[in-house]
Amino acid sequence: MDPRLAYARRMDRSDGLAHHRKRFVGADTDLVYFDGNSLGRPPASAIDRVAAFMREEWGGRLIRGWDESWLNLPYEIGDQIGRAVIQAKAGQTVIGDSTTVLIYKLARAAVDAQLARDPERREIVVDRDNFPTDRYVLEGIANETGCRLRWIDVDLTRGVTSEQLAEAVGPKTALVVLNHVSYRSAYLADAPELTRIAHDSGALVLWDLCHSAGSVPVHADLWDFDLAVGCTYKYLNGGPGSPAFAYVRDDLHRLLRQPIQGWFGTADLFAMGPEYVPASGIRRFVSGTSPISAMIAMRETLSMIEDAGMPAIRAKSVALTEFAIDLADEWLAPLGVTVGSPRDPEERGGHVILQHEAMREVTARLWQRDVIPDYRDVGGLRIGLAPLSTSFEEVHRGLDVTREVLREVLAERAGLG
Repeated sequence: MDPRLAYARRMDRSDGLAHHRKRFVGADTDLVYFDGNSLGRPPASAIDRVAAFMREEWGGRLIRGWDESWLNLPYEIGDQIGRAVIQAKAGQTVIGDSTTVLIYKLARAAVDAQLARDPERREIVVDRDNFPTDRYVLEGIANETGCRLRWIDVDLTRGVTSEQLAEAVGPKTALVVLNHVSYRSAYLADAPELTRIAHDSGALVLWDLCHSAGSVPVHADLWDFDLAVGCTYKYLNGGPGSPAFAYVRDDLHRLLRQPIQGWFGTADLFAMGPEYVPASGIRRFVSGTSPISAMIAMRETLSMIEDAGMPAIRAKSVALTEFAIDLADEWLAPLGVTVGSPRDPEERGGHVILQHEAMREVTARLWQRDVIPDYRDVGGLRIGLAPLSTSFEEVHRGLDVTREVLREVLAERAGLG
């Protein structure tokens, strides 16, 4: 037997989280799913929960559901994310809109508050490899407010370093926006240190947790976060387009006024008053009707995370990515593939990017063979390894097929030459 396969099977037998894998739809098939950091597999129990909600709560209780439970659900699930995923005390996290909308609301609120405090604070610091949504939203906010973006140029195999941030911030900095885990390279930022540097300059910090929540431990309160936004359809398995969560540190609630004023964020929801009066606490960052049916599925994975604990999830994530890198070094490096993610696990999140100029074509062919990674320019095959649903044997099988497909592509190109 291939010693690498024997190792994978030993790791699966000793995996303390292996029983969770059986709870995900499709995990018992031969399909290799390397895209859990874009869209997680659905838990089978989530399907049952959603069906029961449709039939019993929506179908059976109808409008009564709002008074009976739905009005509180965004805050209950928000607190569960705070408790299980980002280590935040209750009352600071809420399920809300899409990631894009929440980033806009929190970033704009932060910039407005900083400008009111000091009109000279007109710079928003962001790196050029930050996720496109974040960059586009910030460009819009800069145009709206007369601010300017202060760009940090980063190594695409890494991310923002403490030295780079210290050079970029200063007395004109209103807001710093950073990815905790880089969507491209999986670089894991030193969140507490970068937060400290920003705070020393008088800036507020907004953390994008989309590629870390549920895969990498976050300590929002301990690390003194101001603001954070994370999606729920990756490692939290909320389903396509499931709503994002927002974290706002409690002492900022009364200082920030969110820019999209809506009914659900008012102090007295049913007063129907003539003018907007913001609610107290985290509710003031809610705008319209909460997406109740869209937040039901994620509760299953949140319960699994609470049961497993983020330290165990992180330990398996590191072991999976280490195994993937070892296989890439042995099998793919001789074919010209390089690893575009940090090799130090302390600097790496839950995915690995493998670089080769043929990877766009390789990705398309892998999909035809039921191996599902995704592709990121330039020449990056990205494999996302979800600790609760990915096995070591799955990693072995997927990279074995990747080696086979890359050989085919290179052979065909050589023949055409």
